Amino acid sequence: MTARVVAVSVSSTHTFSKPLAGSIRLLEGLGVEGDAHCGTTVKHRSRVARDPNQPNLRQVHLIHEELQDELRASGFNVSPGVMGENVTTRGIDLLGLSTGAQLRLGDDALVEVTGLRNPCAQLDEYEAGLMAAVLDHDANGELIRKAGVMAVVLRGGTVKAGDGIEVTEPPGEFVPLRMV
Repeated sequence: MTARVVAVSVSSTHTFSKPLAGSIRLLEGLGVEGDAHCGTTVKHRSRVARDPNQPNLRQVHLIHEELQDELRASGFNVSPGVMGENVTTRGIDLLGLSTGAQLRLGDDALVEVTGLRNPCAQLDEYEAGLMAAVLDHDANGELIRKAGVMAVVLRGGTVKAGDGIEVTEPPGEFVPLRMV
């Protein structure tokens, strides 16, 4: 299966879920045009409270639709945009990418994966038990965060459902994704 964009979402306010859009425009070095998290410095309220001058490594949030399939099979009412992502993907192991992997979305847009999304309590406010459902443990007991990845925009462009996704892993040693 070819990796592809399933849906795109944007919200100008700090809402948990983001409404679906026909397309989104990624702006180089900023994020999703019109999104509350667009900018060169952090926009997530908890991070702004700690240090409003830290760089925004969370310009674009991507979630794999396969996670939503898993959650729906467990009885959760989730669909694209509901968990706050800007881009819902299919056919790509987002969590298995190396830090610094680049994703070409559609014809022009290019993002660089900066790390894992840290699930927050808002998931349980949306639906009880959802936060625990996006956390797991590996064979060594290490915590696995399954709520998608964050990225920065290297090259702008328009992204829409149906666009292909092309992955370029960074040269050198694999660097596992960490929470950003």
